[in-house]
Amino acid sequence: MAPPQNCPDDWHQPLRHVRAGELSAETAQTAGMSRREAISATTVGSQRLWMGETRVPPHTGSGDHHHGDSETAIHVLRGHPVFVFAEHGEEVRLQTGPGDYVFVPPYTPHHEENLSDEEAVVLIARSSQEAIVVALPSLTPQGGGADD
Repeated sequence: MAPPQNCPDDWHQPLRHVRAGELSAETAQTAGMSRREAISATTVGSQRLWMGETRVPPHTGSGDHHHGDSETAIHVLRGHPVFVFAEHGEEVRLQTGPGDYVFVPPYTPHHEENLSDEEAVVLIARSSQEAIVVALPSLTPQGGGADD
């Protein structure tokens, strides 16, 4: 197998360092939150991974959305965000706190809420080099429950 381009030798690629102040807001956004990318095809040339952070101000919620065919892993750094999705047509609310993890499967409609007085900050990793965000009108398909 040929080495990837821009390798200093036959098989090593250099590590890339993205400082906290260098995160980019030039990524897909959802109303009610601020998403910033750190690791992506654009910032470091990643091919299968996207990583960044999301901040949700106090007493704010995001719009309903999903992340296409990407798997999403979330680690709560600060605050107590609530992750909301529908299961069998019923709303489910995951109450989280610092140190907790949440897995969002591909195409799963959800939104985030921050009902507290402090900003919520979460670290996000996705199985795509893009921050895929598809805005939705609701958590359930129009005209029925989640299983329609």
